Amino acid sequence: MAINDKQEKFAQAYILHRNATEAAKAAGYTGSSDQAFANQGHRLLNTQEIKERIEELETTLETNVDVISEIEAQYNNANRSGNATSAIKALELLSKVRGVKNDKEVELNPETVDLSIVKSLKILGKEEVNKLIELCEFK
Repeated sequence: MAINDKQEKFAQAYILHRNATEAAKAAGYTGSSDQAFANQGHRLLNTQEIKERIEELETTLETNVDVISEIEAQYNNANRSGNATSAIKALELLSKVRGVKNDKEVELNPETVDLSIVKSLKILGKEEVNKLIELCEFK
């Protein structure tokens, strides 16, 4: 069974947002609350045809300027709004699209580790970083 236009939009939006609720909204599904969109997104993600389409889209994702610009815009919006989870997801997707080496292939040295930590801390923000430091129980 083929998917319909709205389901196709959902699959494409899911690739971009990595969030079923946001993908359901972007695809034009209707709902009276975020919970309704979340339920719709969950249902769609558990549909075999949509799962297969998402996998197909992931394997054929082209790295053109429009895709990269859109993901960068998603990262900037998430970063400005303080949504660390969405910002990190956007960065992960950007690294996949751009073909960035995985951690095993990156040369690790104190300088690159420090820079990576600083970038991550900036994404999380001061309040979240302070919470994490407290969890470390430094003396």
